[in-house]
Amino acid sequence: MQTVQDSAGLRAAIRAWRSQGRTVGLVPTMGNLHAGHFALIKLARARVDRVVASVFVNPTQFGPNEDFARYPRTLAQDQAGLAEHACDLLFAPDVATMYPYGPQQSVSIHVPQITAVLEGAHRPGHFDGVATVVCKLFNLVQPDLAVFGQKDYQQLKVIERMVRDLALPVKVLSAPTVREADGLALSSRNQYLSAEERQRAPLIHATLQQMRQLLHKGHARPIVEEAARTHLERAGFVVDYAAIRRAEDLQEPEPDERSGLVALIAARLGQTRLIDNLLLD
Repeated sequence: MQTVQDSAGLRAAIRAWRSQGRTVGLVPTMGNLHAGHFALIKLARARVDRVVASVFVNPTQFGPNEDFARYPRTLAQDQAGLAEHACDLLFAPDVATMYPYGPQQSVSIHVPQITAVLEGAHRPGHFDGVATVVCKLFNLVQPDLAVFGQKDYQQLKVIERMVRDLALPVKVLSAPTVREADGLALSSRNQYLSAEERQRAPLIHATLQQMRQLLHKGHARPIVEEAARTHLERAGFVVDYAAIRRAEDLQEPEPDERSGLVALIAARLGQTRLIDNLLLD
């Protein structure tokens, strides 16, 4: 596997592949890779000739009180894992490569409406940073397809909308959430959990399953959401939201809507913020 850190080296490698008629896939990440990321590589590998993974901890998607400084950076470990999972090229740029005028002076992309709710409401500016860095990566790599995990469901929908609205020639594929045996969604932030918190963390997934069951039994959406919040708070979680939304645009469904929905939860357990979701059909 080749590793490049500058845009010239990246484009040279991709130009060589294109001259041979190869198709190219991209898996954008922030590093500290785990089995969930490698599942994205596998999905891309099955559909294109060459796979590029990016590792970049993007400063513009972190708020002032979030964990940018302590976000785990494990490049050597990530290189070994990507090589083992048949990635062809790792793009590991520095901040100056991605933001030549600095993060605060960068051109910024804002995707309206879908970024105003849920994660967007609790993390102002987060999705502007996500959309901006992903668009930059699409411009640098010019992939035929890009793969994103469903665990970050709202992020997936923001990127899908950006691609369609800007007419970007990239096919966006979604990959199912990879979970531990007890249901906890894999996340780089899980390592922040204490042993006792790790035992409680799977309750988020169990609560999502309970939300699906209650909705299918005919309970009204606000009652299901409040029951989920109460259940988690009694277990010691600080809940940002436990919501049922339209799966396509994350807007509030009408009272009689029962299909095409997704349940989403964001909650803090100690110092760690966890998110998860479950399609309800």
